[in-house]
Amino acid sequence: SPAYSLSNPEDIGLLMSRYVSTETGFGVPKDGWRICLAHEFKEKRKPFQARDVSLSNMIEHVSLGVRYLRWWYRKTQVEKKAPFIDMFRALPLRQIYGAPLGGIGGGSITRGWRGDFCRWQLNPGMYHYKTVIANQFTVCLRRGGQTVYQQVLSMDRPPTLQDWNWGYCGEYAFYHALYPRSWTVYHLPGQNVTLTCRQVSPVIPHDYKDSSLPVAVFVWDIENKNDYALDVSIMFTMVNGSGHKDDKSGGHWNEPFHLEKDGESVSGVLLHHQTPVNPYTLCIAAREKVIHQTAFSPKGTCSTLWSDLMTDGRLDSPKDSSPPTHKGEEVAAALAVSCSVPANNHNSVEFSLAWDMPKITFGSRERIYVRRYTRYYGTKGDAAPSLSHYALTHYSKWEESIDEWQRPILQDGSLPAWYKSALFNELYFVVDGGTVWVELPEDADISGGLRPEDGGLPAQPDVVKEYGRFAYLEGQEYRMYNTYDVHFYASFALIMLWPKLALSVQYDIAGSVVQHDPTERLNLMNGRYSPVKTWGVVPHDIGDPGKLCIIGYHDALTPSLCFWSSSAYCGGLWLASVCMMCKMARVLKCESVYQRYRDILERGRAAFDKLLWNGKYYNYDSSGQSLSNSVMSDQCAGQWFLRASGLGEDDYQAFPKEKICSALKSVFDLNVMSFAGGQMGAVNGMRPEGVPDRSSVQSDEVWVGVVYGLAATMIHEGMIEEGMHTTEGCYRAVWERMGMAFQTPEAYCEKGIYRSLAYMRPLSIWAIQLALNNRPNHNKTTDKDVGQGNGIKPTTLRCLTGMPG
Repeated sequence: SPAYSLSNPEDIGLLMSRYVSTETGFGVPKDGWRICLAHEFKEKRKPFQARDVSLSNMIEHVSLGVRYLRWWYRKTQVEKKAPFIDMFRALPLRQIYGAPLGGIGGGSITRGWRGDFCRWQLNPGMYHYKTVIANQFTVCLRRGGQTVYQQVLSMDRPPTLQDWNWGYCGEYAFYHALYPRSWTVYHLPGQNVTLTCRQVSPVIPHDYKDSSLPVAVFVWDIENKNDYALDVSIMFTMVNGSGHKDDKSGGHWNEPFHLEKDGESVSGVLLHHQTPVNPYTLCIAAREKVIHQTAFSPKGTCSTLWSDLMTDGRLDSPKDSSPPTHKGEEVAAALAVSCSVPANNHNSVEFSLAWDMPKITFGSRERIYVRRYTRYYGTKGDAAPSLSHYALTHYSKWEESIDEWQRPILQDGSLPAWYKSALFNELYFVVDGGTVWVELPEDADISGGLRPEDGGLPAQPDVVKEYGRFAYLEGQEYRMYNTYDVHFYASFALIMLWPKLALSVQYDIAGSVVQHDPTERLNLMNGRYSPVKTWGVVPHDIGDPGKLCIIGYHDALTPSLCFWSSSAYCGGLWLASVCMMCKMARVLKCESVYQRYRDILERGRAAFDKLLWNGKYYNYDSSGQSLSNSVMSDQCAGQWFLRASGLGEDDYQAFPKEKICSALKSVFDLNVMSFAGGQMGAVNGMRPEGVPDRSSVQSDEVWVGVVYGLAATMIHEGMIEEGMHTTEGCYRAVWERMGMAFQTPEAYCEKGIYRSLAYMRPLSIWAIQLALNNRPNHNKTTDKDVGQGNGIKPTTLRCLTGMPG
């Protein structure tokens, strides 16, 4: 059995403990994240806020606190804008989210694991957290011309729409996510019928067309286990809007549509949302012959719509559009699809949800951008019918591609089940990270002004012209696009799955390096005024969607792990960069350049070892202060990137292997196993005596994305079992105990606190997959070789220092 296991009986199966049915649903896969709709998370955490700063840190950074408070007051009270980091009004934890809907860069809508439409990012980078109660699926069962059962498939009991049959019993349903798909299985008590709603979004590796589409499909598989036939109707209701106050601003309207193309017909309702900035159209549609209610008011008892469905499983279908709403009014649409299900048999119906916001502006409104999908569907705002038709007639091909991509990993018996769930489900952030993917305007110049003849870039590099510009937020609460020190970790997901987007980001950053903006701006960290952007400096990020175009720049606001003198982290990355320069020189056959950087590497390696190596690991820094010998979990980040790049040995070795292995063993023993019983990943900083370093806000936190990078480093060095154990601690803490599914945070402490929900860095889990792919003599095993999916079978490849096996 594995030496390190997280087989805590309180965790394993906990999320499904309240499920009372034996139904497993139609076509639901074995692997993924599964939870009973009646589950309630016992652990309730609070967000880190200004009041959580320790007294010692508060005293040390009192001037920073004063500057931030002044800045925050001006932003929120004077300018009436949302600060890009709000230390006083952090989002509370809502343990409700599921797989987001839609492709990459066209906006996103999140449907929670209980079925609620509850998180909206239609305006680029700006999130609205509102559950729209009228957005529901309802089932109607009819036998012999009579309705025998009609139920909203929601556990809610809202104060509105009282004539609807609410309060579905959550013990009879479960949710299963394996991104970009999810399944919700509803067993209908007393009816001998099971419904499986499969949610499909076009998130397909190496696909740069369909992956950009703002659309998703819901396939409802209906299993009738009675000895008589049933007629089954599914009704989909959707409000024109997102629960935002502008839903009642007036001027919104609905209209029915029918589109026949290539022998396939699709019908539905268009919900035109006519806001002054970034107007859009929502669209609900189906392939089958549908009967739709063009408009209804989602308030009061709403008995007319409910009775209309109950009468015959159909809805009245006015042919005309609804009048524009008056100020204070809301309008919604309903769509019903019916089918016959023979005795002891199965049938299915399909819906699509699309949204068309082709042109976008950011907070500054200085420029209009067009989204990537408009290359195929135009910019007129009339694409929703075509998007719906394409989705409903092509989603099966999307699923074939998704299956082909996921199958080798899912069938790899050497990988535990929890890891397969983590790997795919963490990918949600590529879509739901405030992501924008826009076309490159014809007059754009991303070179920063330095032309190729002067060593710069073309104004419009071919890659960016062909694949567009891509940006994602540091986090849903830290609204900065393409934060480069965090993209350092998250980039593995893009590099491995959409490498052209990764390259597009690199071009943007490269062009920004040579830009210069001399405008003086206050740096909140140190209180000094400095230029917005200095020539030759890599920017922290490329802008805030709330107030800038995506070509603006931020000064650093919050302190990262600050390094004085030589440090293991920065020094290690510097050495790895020098090593890469040697490799580049050899590839380009520039021997003199190679020799120059080879000499720098040799001297740098000697200095790094002399200043930081203490016999077991690399000290945090060389300052000689009382805490300079703390054990930093990420001290081998330079070696990680060398290994990931296929370097780290022979002529391209920056660190001795025996020292890297010894350092990783120290990190595992102290930062992992001596923290939280070894059950929560690796704490950032640990004292050599085995207690967390609490010298800063961040030192006693677990950074999920850093842990994934650390685990990848361990696996590259042959410490596979230790790396997987470290990863498992994070996954189980976040997804099973804290209730943070599809909102993996930047950080959490051992108890009580988390920071920055839905963060970019955990995409670094794909670095683990890269490391696993590069295992020497990697032979596939069967599921029987892996004990209950709690650990990876130890391999013969071990660190030179030796580890328990």
